[in-house]
Amino acid sequence: MATEAITQQGQQMDMLRFATAGSVDDGKSTLIGRLLLDSKAIFEDQLAAVEASSVSKGFDYTDLSLLTDGLRSEREQGITIDVAYRYFATPRRKFIIADTPGHVQYTRNMVTGASTADLGLVLVDARQGLTEQSRRHAVLLSLLRVPHLVLAVNKMDLVDYDQAVFDRIHQEFTSFATKLSIPDLEIIPISALKGDNVVTRSENMPWYQGQSLMHHLENVHVASDRDLVDARFPVQYVIRPKSDKFHDYRGYAGMVAGGVFKPGDEVMALPSGLTTKIAGIDLYDRQIDEAFPPMSVTIRLEDDIDVSRGDMLCRPQNAPTPSQDIDAMVCWMTNEPMRPRQKLAIKHTTRTGRALVKNVQYRMDVNTLHRDQDAGELGLNEIGRVQLRTTVPLLCDPYAKNRTTGSFILIDEATGVTVAAGMIL
Repeated sequence: MATEAITQQGQQMDMLRFATAGSVDDGKSTLIGRLLLDSKAIFEDQLAAVEASSVSKGFDYTDLSLLTDGLRSEREQGITIDVAYRYFATPRRKFIIADTPGHVQYTRNMVTGASTADLGLVLVDARQGLTEQSRRHAVLLSLLRVPHLVLAVNKMDLVDYDQAVFDRIHQEFTSFATKLSIPDLEIIPISALKGDNVVTRSENMPWYQGQSLMHHLENVHVASDRDLVDARFPVQYVIRPKSDKFHDYRGYAGMVAGGVFKPGDEVMALPSGLTTKIAGIDLYDRQIDEAFPPMSVTIRLEDDIDVSRGDMLCRPQNAPTPSQDIDAMVCWMTNEPMRPRQKLAIKHTTRTGRALVKNVQYRMDVNTLHRDQDAGELGLNEIGRVQLRTTVPLLCDPYAKNRTTGSFILIDEATGVTVAAGMIL
């Protein structure tokens, strides 16, 4: 019984996905190492190996960044170059950290890591203050509609925990953030190396009356960030078991992208427009009373209507408008530039088709927010507004309304490589 209770508690705990960003040497890897260490998410042998490595390098402290810079090339260069995902949990919440690189040439990696994040954590070095990189990371997180942002002013121990230094960075960033779409902003002074204000409140900064970083991560409210109004269920797979016991079973599996679905609700299948009611909703081996984002479930319908992969279940009175003309912000991710008249494959939710680049309206400078309307193409790591024409209608919403049904990827058909990520306007 106890095991079952623990399992149920684990399933009920909510999850926070957060992406870290910062310039080189701002201490991202050290901060993540500190969070993992102080939340008891490190095995003793891992810690012993890091301590031994720190001693061999002549450090008089434990280099916590060695816990996270997993690639050998990262350790050699001293910079993070790829998105690394870390998992840990506290008694209150589970966490997935996307450790994203800070370099401008790895913008695509940061977009990848932040695209699914509930919260963005931007680090700045208290000695350096706000840099061009810090501003660029805040702009990208705002562009990706990450609903919560934390600015962690790190290395406060190296400026003698001076309140004036923190206040200056606080005021500068707050005034900059007014130009961006950031619904929730928290600014916390920390020292990742010493542990000040990371998991527990620091005695070295009595002037700071706010919460520690871990307390904020555990308590930030993310449930209401998801769209619970517009019912969206992209069908991923049709389940027809080949067994005598379930020979009449027909279910539609997928992940709920928006709204709440309940047995008895009237739903419409797009693009056919046929309507029916939900007969039942299955989760693993049991039936449930409702499904909401981001649950993966199987929905059974009362009538045998034609529904297949790529179709979408929604409310008859609240359906997305199928569209073949797409206006979107795109981050280009490959060396060969994006040009008008280019043909690419497009994947939107579970639906695939082909897309033609009609034009590039402007290229955005993510440092200054300037729009270059003379740009005829997008190069590697550049972000711009483009117009696409697709071969199949996309069942989409604006990205600002729903990050799942408002996003897509573009794929080079010849190589199968993902060349762009897009946000529908």
